[in-house]
Amino acid sequence: MGLDTAVKPLSTLHERASYDVADFAVPTGREEEWRFTPLSRLRGLHEGVAASANVTVHVDAAPEVTVETVGRDDARLGRAYVPADRVSAQAYASFEKATVITVAREAVTSAPTVVTFTGSGTGTAYGHTVVRLEPMAEAVVVLDHRGSAVYADNVEFVVGEGATLKVVSLQDWADDAVHVSHHHAQLAKDAVFRGFVVTLGGDLVRLSPSVSYTGPGGDAELNGLYFVDAGQHLEHRLLVDHSTPDCRSNVDYRGALQGADAHAVWIGDVIIRVEAEGTDTYELNRNLLLTDGARADSVPNLEILTGEVAGAGHASTSGRLDDEHIFYLRSRGISFEDARRLVIRGFFAQLLEKIEIPELRERVLARVEAELEK
Repeated sequence: MGLDTAVKPLSTLHERASYDVADFAVPTGREEEWRFTPLSRLRGLHEGVAASANVTVHVDAAPEVTVETVGRDDARLGRAYVPADRVSAQAYASFEKATVITVAREAVTSAPTVVTFTGSGTGTAYGHTVVRLEPMAEAVVVLDHRGSAVYADNVEFVVGEGATLKVVSLQDWADDAVHVSHHHAQLAKDAVFRGFVVTLGGDLVRLSPSVSYTGPGGDAELNGLYFVDAGQHLEHRLLVDHSTPDCRSNVDYRGALQGADAHAVWIGDVIIRVEAEGTDTYELNRNLLLTDGARADSVPNLEILTGEVAGAGHASTSGRLDDEHIFYLRSRGISFEDARRLVIRGFFAQLLEKIEIPELRERVLARVEAELEK
């Protein structure tokens, strides 16, 4: 799906940004960025509801990592990312304390740093997290979300020159949780970012990963896996903004859906600006509809403002299990349920291999298996 000249260009749609909640009108659902989201299920997050609960943050840090809890006046907050919608601005205006994780210049962490966010009630909470890698540093960070909460937050990944950051964000909330989050990665010259999103739990989860570049040679991969059950709404809205020459991005999100009113939304926006010559980008979204009543909305968008690109493309598919694959397995004595499970495992296998932490990879696989047993 290319750029529709009858609609507002992506580069214009994504230029609105502000720390002030008042600069964003309360969404009605008619706006392009909100038309897929069931606003009635946000429990007031888009209307400016005040904080009434806490989501506890616990950091199990690698020895080479510095962890700080800071106030709103810390100069490192909000430097890489300016809120781009009302909920994001409300989260920025409402958090009390932020977590700042720093990896020093040329440090290579010896273990993953795991940040666990735990909700313990039905009240509303807001948060802010910054992960900073100084030049030539290398780190792996896991964001693990669990418990019950109505939670909105912003996460900034600031990746210094020549640094490499790998992030896994696991949304494993309780069934009644609501989570609206923006993840922004800012890449300096020759920086590498590998982001992996796994969304399994929650009543409504809306996650917006984005990437920007401040120097040439930046390399970003955004991968995602989601499994949507009956009644769940899981939404991923991606933006990769190429404004610097000779940078790369690759997006691969895959989801499975089962049950009545299971709803997945994937929006993939890629902008290649006039000055971003030599850009190489590709985005892919694939959805497996396992039962009747499930719905997947998949919208890849690509806006190219320069003719000098190394490569640019996108693809999106949504459909049923492949009957030929199922038939092949059943013809070899495998039951239908086992054949179905094997095909779905294969659908996710290539992505799962990119989770380099074995125990986390096994945890995700076990959760997928549990979903298939339902």
